[in-house]
Amino acid sequence: MAPTILSPPTRAPDGAVRLRLDPHPSRSTVLDGAWWPRSTDAVAELPGLVQALPGSRGAITHALMNSAEWDLPHPRRAGPGIRAVRLGWFTSQPAGLLTLVTDFGNGRFALLVVPPDATRESAEAALDAAVDVTDNRRTPDLLTDIEYA
Repeated sequence: MAPTILSPPTRAPDGAVRLRLDPHPSRSTVLDGAWWPRSTDAVAELPGLVQALPGSRGAITHALMNSAEWDLPHPRRAGPGIRAVRLGWFTSQPAGLLTLVTDFGNGRFALLVVPPDATRESAEAALDAAVDVTDNRRTPDLLTDIEYA
């Protein structure tokens, strides 16, 4: 099934990437969007996300993540062949933040990662908040409002 980029209030069909992006990306916002993966297996989840992101900011080359939030092992790459994304695992990365770096200038995506076990209602609220240009909360603050199944 092809990945789907969500725009409020659309819901992802089963198997689609659950992702919301600010339709007008800006360097003045805290986040570029939010992603709700189905598991904490980065190797299984990241290729679909990378494929779903628009290419207007270049090809994704690196993914920077908080190592405590993802399953072991923590490999150095995810995805097929030459287009594999390099993975950086950091204890200093803020909770709930995924930073994707592109090959285009200073291109990057800063995404809130909604925990896979969040309730649908909490996840939808977090996805909405991450693309709200008036909401300047950072990922740890957004995570405190998420309820779990």
